[in-house]
Amino acid sequence: MRITSQYGDESKVWETHESEVYFGRAEGNWPTVLDLSPDLRVSRLHGRIWEEDGGCWIEDLNSSRGTLLNGSEIKGLGKRRFGPTDSVLVGQTVIRVQIGEPDGDGETNYLEHGSILLPEKHHATSGLAIAKDLDATAVETGFTESPEDPAARRLKTIRDLPFQFATKTSLRTLLPAVVDQLTELIPSGESWAVVLREEETDTLLLKAFRHVRRTYLSETLLRRAMTDRKAFVWKRGTEVNVSDSVAQSGMEIGMYAPLLWQGKALGAICTGTQNPQAVFSDEDVRLLVIVGQYAAMAVATHQLQEKLRQESVVRSGLLRQFSPKVAEKIRTERGRPRLGAQRNEVTILIAGFRDLETLGRDLEPDRLMEMIGEYLRAMVPVIFEYKGAIDRFSGDAIVAFFGVPEIDSYQQENAVRAAIGMQGALTKLNESRAARSEYCQQIAIGIHSGEAVSGFVGNERPEFTVIGDVVGRAASLCAKAAPGEVLISPEVHERIGTSADAERVSLQSEQQGDVSAYRVRSSSAIAHQSESGATA
Repeated sequence: MRITSQYGDESKVWETHESEVYFGRAEGNWPTVLDLSPDLRVSRLHGRIWEEDGGCWIEDLNSSRGTLLNGSEIKGLGKRRFGPTDSVLVGQTVIRVQIGEPDGDGETNYLEHGSILLPEKHHATSGLAIAKDLDATAVETGFTESPEDPAARRLKTIRDLPFQFATKTSLRTLLPAVVDQLTELIPSGESWAVVLREEETDTLLLKAFRHVRRTYLSETLLRRAMTDRKAFVWKRGTEVNVSDSVAQSGMEIGMYAPLLWQGKALGAICTGTQNPQAVFSDEDVRLLVIVGQYAAMAVATHQLQEKLRQESVVRSGLLRQFSPKVAEKIRTERGRPRLGAQRNEVTILIAGFRDLETLGRDLEPDRLMEMIGEYLRAMVPVIFEYKGAIDRFSGDAIVAFFGVPEIDSYQQENAVRAAIGMQGALTKLNESRAARSEYCQQIAIGIHSGEAVSGFVGNERPEFTVIGDVVGRAASLCAKAAPGEVLISPEVHERIGTSADAERVSLQSEQQGDVSAYRVRSSSAIAHQSESGATA
């Protein structure tokens, strides 16, 4: 069975030999679940598709939003035939199905979107008869030669190189293995080493070595191998302009080869000796090149994995704070976020839950966290919609900022629009939760604008943050606001002017006495002004 789905611009293809498939947003331990995430309109267990009597059938399993087959609702109607010309709308996802093997013309085919192979039932106890198996982590190739034949031993070592290097899970274990293979293949040397180039600084770093008699490495010869993209043998002669590194190496004869991957020199390997009578043959040079090629491929793989890991950490951090569009812009335009700070005008919005502490005593921990997550999923997209970003989730509050790192001339207006939008989103969510007899929450919002210091902090997991009195002022307004209320400071009110439907209120402060603020009642005028200003 082949099932295709289309959600927005994203298309997926699933293939399975199972005759029955459950679909939804995968949770639980169902035998086979076709996961339609990230479509939030799909229920966790939405329906099933199965083969029966030579045809295909579909059934809605009492989902919350129903299922449309060719535009008609089938929820509560039992099973319905589902043919290759039919389409099903699940949430906002369109599903089509094809039974049997796909047509083929005997040639290798490339699938633009690929096929996701669904797991089969009872995989661990399937009872499949295995005729023969071989440990894929074993380095031995299984070919036998005479152990007394040096040429045969060398051939076996060369043949095992890819296996040896592929089993190493880090550079810490890979690079010593490279040196070990050099030692075995070229025993006439007295020292063997691997050097890698640090890309950011162009520094050569000795990463692994072994020696019988200590010799020092010549950076000049190593860089020559990398620059010329050639392996060579160097022998001390009568040169008068020998560089310091060559002169101090103590080496009488040395052999060098670059670590080349896709035209790029990642470093070099070398072996050498202080014995002036030693000879490195043409075969030795070829062996050094072979080791270098395999080593370069393995090094490049590990470096790429580390780069992808770091980028994944950075991207996940950016997506936690910024909308996907802004996060991608920051990542592509600036690369890895750099440490550093700037002083700018910033608008801070703090939204605090009310009575969350009381609910924490009444609800089970899992239900409490699930409830908070549902409210955050309703509010965070609104903040992103109005060019805001998340500073942090602090206990029972969300701290958001507007105007940095992307400059926004309408940051105050956007912050107020976001606040009204968040209250509206919570009203709708509370209606839904009340209909399900679940606990509901209210938020109070405070907004202040002023000068603050902002920038990325942290090396491994950089995060953007805002520091300054502006945060404390917004927190104070949030604390004074009633549930469902939005309070803004005079500074914010001055920037948005009379376009906001807001009334002046006086707040009591133990430190400052009466403090002025404005209670926002409507954002319609603000929305009109901001949109017209944004397009000016």
